[in-house]
Amino acid sequence: MSAGVGAPDDEDEPVGMVLARMRHAKRITGAKLAAIAGMSQPKISRIERGKGLPDPEDIGTIARALGADETHARALMIRAERSRDRMTDWRPASAGMAGQQKTLGDWEAAATVLRDFQPVLVTGLLQTSGYAKNVLQSFQRIAQLAPDNATESDLLATVSARVKRQEVLADSSKSFQIVMGEAALKRRRYPAVEMLAQISQIREIAARHTHVSITIVPDGAPADLPLLHGFTVFDDELVVIDLYNAGLISRSRRDVESYRRVFATLEEHATDIAPFLDTYEATYIEMLQQNRRS
Repeated sequence: MSAGVGAPDDEDEPVGMVLARMRHAKRITGAKLAAIAGMSQPKISRIERGKGLPDPEDIGTIARALGADETHARALMIRAERSRDRMTDWRPASAGMAGQQKTLGDWEAAATVLRDFQPVLVTGLLQTSGYAKNVLQSFQRIAQLAPDNATESDLLATVSARVKRQEVLADSSKSFQIVMGEAALKRRRYPAVEMLAQISQIREIAARHTHVSITIVPDGAPADLPLLHGFTVFDDELVVIDLYNAGLISRSRRDVESYRRVFATLEEHATDIAPFLDTYEATYIEMLQQNRRS
């Protein structure tokens, strides 16, 4: 089969559609192609329909199974790699913010090593329900949600889904590396009693789970990198970047490696969180005592 059979001239056409066109030109079924390529038929179908980001190696295998020469196969692999290099907008869909928490939970469950950085907030995997409600309430107001996704019940469902994600911390086969900016402990717009409960929870998780590392970048740490935004790296497969009203996700090898390096730099400037928990615990206790005296 020549390189051009079944292939359109449009370089922006999704690679899955190109492969589907090639298969139709060969007049073979998806099941037969799967057998030739040594893959499952559902996988072939997902790739053709553009569900998820295909592995360039899989694209090359399918193209060759369809009779493409090496030049054409490599061109399609490059196109697939290019599609992985694009950061994708990620917003709450019909399932709302609770559905987004479920997706994060699925990614956390699948990962072996999770690296998380948050400059001004306690990371979601450590949040108490009270702290989570305060945080999510803020984002609920900012996000352009449909009216039926901006209700109190949706907020509570999202809080519940976020707290449920913490069950993954019990899996000692995983490694959780969590770095926060000192500002995460300074959120005084939240009630002091909630901050005290949050500090207590961080202590408890750190003491109970040796596979969970929690460190902090002090305000006075060297500023090799500005603490711009939160992000999470799942193994070497996926990076999720936090924005106010959405998120960005990328499976690009270059993006993931870039954020791995950023995390390593931040981790170099991070230190034991315990003394900071002591300091801010005393601060919030003093605030409560002052409120009682006034």
